[in-house]
Amino acid sequence: MQSRRWLNIAMSIAAMMAVVGCNSTPPPRPYGVESELALPASRHGVWAVAPTINLSGQRPVDPLLESDLVYSQLQAVRGLTVIPVNRVVEVYLALRIDKVQSQDQANLVCDLLGCDGLVVPTVTVFDPYDPPKLGAALQLFMKPGAYTRPVGLDAHDLTHQAAGSSADAIPTASGLVQSVGIYDAANGSVRQAVLSFANGRYDPAGPYGSREYIVSMDGFSGFVYHELIGQLLASPQLSGA
Repeated sequence: MQSRRWLNIAMSIAAMMAVVGCNSTPPPRPYGVESELALPASRHGVWAVAPTINLSGQRPVDPLLESDLVYSQLQAVRGLTVIPVNRVVEVYLALRIDKVQSQDQANLVCDLLGCDGLVVPTVTVFDPYDPPKLGAALQLFMKPGAYTRPVGLDAHDLTHQAAGSSADAIPTASGLVQSVGIYDAANGSVRQAVLSFANGRYDPAGPYGSREYIVSMDGFSGFVYHELIGQLLASPQLSGA
């Protein structure tokens, strides 16, 4: 009888340990399920992405690549249709301009592209080495709903509208929606935010796991632009419209 009692106790302990062991197994990471950004109030918009302005002084910055990274993040925004940078470059060439330097220029570019917003990325700090560091800004020029394209506008007028301003100046305008930030992966809170962003995005079979978005500068840049886009969408100019 005593041996049966000890046998029952041993079986109970084994069952408890099995339950604890099952509960301690970490749940699978939600690969392919990432946090979603969306335009406020179920609105729909069409934005275009301009070539990136490089103010970092670093030659490795590829303006078209950076704009493609912004484009890929904007594509994930619910309610937003995005026009890629190559279409904007075609319009720039037709107008004989290399960047937008005024609200009037942005309005014309938007009108020619059939969109209601132009996103102009700017890189201010670029350090691709581990841990990476990126300073960037996103400026969104929204075309007024009542905008009408001027009749007989000469393309040369656009190149001289911003005369007197610095050739490398970041374009500005009244009512401009913008987000700015410097993100350094050496900072613990930034690293934590990157790893949170990586959940649902990184390849589980990859050699770096969730660190893929820290080891790869393109991945880290994608995180930064995702954060800046979130700031844009939360701005009073958009959320209150």
